[in-house]
Amino acid sequence: MRVGVALGSLLLAALAPGSGFQAAPDTVQVREPLTGGWVVKADLFGTPIYNRLDLEQKGSKLTGKYSSAPLEGTIEGSAVHFLGKFADGGSIEVTGTFRDGILSGAAVDTDVDDKEHPERYTFTATLASPLVRGTPQRHEFTPTVFYREFSALHKPVLTIAPGDTIHTTTVDAGGADEKGVRRVLGGNPETGPFYVQGAYPGDTLVVHIVRLKLNRDYAVSDDAIVGRGMDGQLAVKMKDAGKTVKWHLDQANGVGFVDKPGEHMAHYTVPLHPMLGCVATAASASGPAPRTGDSGGYGGNMDFNEIVEGATLYLPVINPGALLYFGDAHATQGDGELNGNALETSMDVELTVDVIPGKRINSPRVESATHIMAMGLDGSIDEAFRDATSNMAQWLADDYKLTPSEAAEVLGSSAEYRISEVADRNAGVVVKLNKERLKNLAAPPK
Repeated sequence: MRVGVALGSLLLAALAPGSGFQAAPDTVQVREPLTGGWVVKADLFGTPIYNRLDLEQKGSKLTGKYSSAPLEGTIEGSAVHFLGKFADGGSIEVTGTFRDGILSGAAVDTDVDDKEHPERYTFTATLASPLVRGTPQRHEFTPTVFYREFSALHKPVLTIAPGDTIHTTTVDAGGADEKGVRRVLGGNPETGPFYVQGAYPGDTLVVHIVRLKLNRDYAVSDDAIVGRGMDGQLAVKMKDAGKTVKWHLDQANGVGFVDKPGEHMAHYTVPLHPMLGCVATAASASGPAPRTGDSGGYGGNMDFNEIVEGATLYLPVINPGALLYFGDAHATQGDGELNGNALETSMDVELTVDVIPGKRINSPRVESATHIMAMGLDGSIDEAFRDATSNMAQWLADDYKLTPSEAAEVLGSSAEYRISEVADRNAGVVVKLNKERLKNLAAPPK
């Protein structure tokens, strides 16, 4: 079923300044009523699926995009009809009416691999309101509930606006808070979701990590190595591993050490480097909500150790309000989360959010003071490597206007790769580009 994708892109082209306006000389510009970006709410067997539609109307003719499918159609009176054709050979046909500012009707989504059983659903759509930025507010939020899925169906815990800051706390991966009190079952329980006003499907949510502060003096890990990290010989040697390891967090000196070390570990320390293992927008409700141990285009359990204080994270908006979740705080973590756990702990978190209207990304991106970083999250390291490279190539095309050949020249000469995650269902690979290497390219748009 492609409805989560097909509806998922529905609303971008007309959000650009001047898009879809017609004007005669010396007259005020007047926009045709269907020109614009539309927020679409589809009804699939009682489940709401939100997405975007881009339309430009010129008289009775319609053009635009329905997801990645260029579309053409007509409006005759109040009757609307259009057909979109996907690059893979699939198609989507929409028949509806436009009345009192609402576009409604029915869609038939035909998958090229299953033309005998097209997906049929009804929908309503309304024009997206322009993004409004008021005076930024600071929200002191004390969580009372923690969720274990990145679901679009959970009630938001707080509504915030672009530019606002949240100061709150997380529990650790096992559900324990700053006092060591277990508040929820384990599995990376999340704080949130936070509803961001003016965030619509097809936008990008911007998450600035202002501050991460450890709020207790211990963390928990274990002494195992995940299966992806072992050959047969090492697996035999590690057969008795998997015991819990408690770490003491010496914040005054900025180091962690094993609470009850073995004979060779008595003087071993690691620098504390607080990070968030999970940051996500809610996934599409077209399928089961991913658990908080999983990751994907929405972000999730990425376990990338550069999601730290001072970093900026970019995530796709899939549902109205974005529905931001975060949690799974780590005192520090080596590349890949090789133990299956990092130094799992609770944390005080301060984030500032923003929205980039009409900018669509398909996978998470991270920016630091020195680098831009594109993530790939997929079933194997090879697949994640390809996804990360494609993500960065698209970033270079969109923001630096590079051709595919130019992007290849930059990547081939300057790419830095990190294995970010091997512990969970999806592996993670990140490709980094140093901003010093990019400074002589065209500057990204503001």
